[in-house]
Amino acid sequence: MPHHLSVRIDPNSGFCFGVIYAIQMAEDLLDEQGYLYCLGDIVHNDEEVERLERRGLRIIDYEQLAGLRREAVLIRAHGEPPSTYQMAMENELTLVDASCPVVLKLQNRIKTSYDKQDQIFIYGKHGHAEVRGLLGQTSGNAVVFESLEELLGHELPPSLTLYSQTTKSTDSFYRIKNELTERGYEVNANDTICRQVSNRDKDLRRFAAQYDQVVFVSGTKSSNGKVLYQVCKDTNPATHFISKLDDLDYGWFMPGQSVGICGATSTPMWQMEQIRDALLAL
Repeated sequence: MPHHLSVRIDPNSGFCFGVIYAIQMAEDLLDEQGYLYCLGDIVHNDEEVERLERRGLRIIDYEQLAGLRREAVLIRAHGEPPSTYQMAMENELTLVDASCPVVLKLQNRIKTSYDKQDQIFIYGKHGHAEVRGLLGQTSGNAVVFESLEELLGHELPPSLTLYSQTTKSTDSFYRIKNELTERGYEVNANDTICRQVSNRDKDLRRFAAQYDQVVFVSGTKSSNGKVLYQVCKDTNPATHFISKLDDLDYGWFMPGQSVGICGATSTPMWQMEQIRDALLAL
């Protein structure tokens, strides 16, 4: 039967170290105490969140946080604004801080920059967990923008300081910087994009080019999933976005084709393996 698909998972896909660290911390605490509060989704992947909830993870929002007393609460890799730490102190909460070191470093840089009274502009997604933490370093005074068009809609100072959410595309960041410079603005650009994310661009292009079909697995809430899916799709038009096994359409594949499976920095390996096994069973 030469009809079977040949399927391979991208070895560079899956959790980045920040997410691995946060989930490891959560699992250790769940083993110890049987339950754990986590502020916001621990990772932008519903399937992984559900797996951890079955083990006792309790996802809470800010409103629920305000009502907690003397409990341990996990701060996920995305980081939090200073107001969260303030509330934790007032409510005698123990924060288990799994903020990613790359994000913490960026928070510190933005705070220092703000204290020097720089005019700060952050390339990122409005309302995104990481962006809220960054904005908090400036008491909410920095300007967040999602595109060059949106940025140019603002009254811009002659000299501005540019930062980026860690999971944005490096190419887009530099395009924005160059466009501003060409328009005569003095730009102090801080490329704070995580290299583990930006290097995946190149790896993914190489990976996606090798297969007849590519299945990109990511939660719908993942910012970096959207960026990386686009990278795959641009390289290989036969790329399909799915967020869970049920989204898989077996009609996409022809007998004997090669299939590559890859994902975002928030996509668990077990999920990619589950999809691989389903395809191999065809």
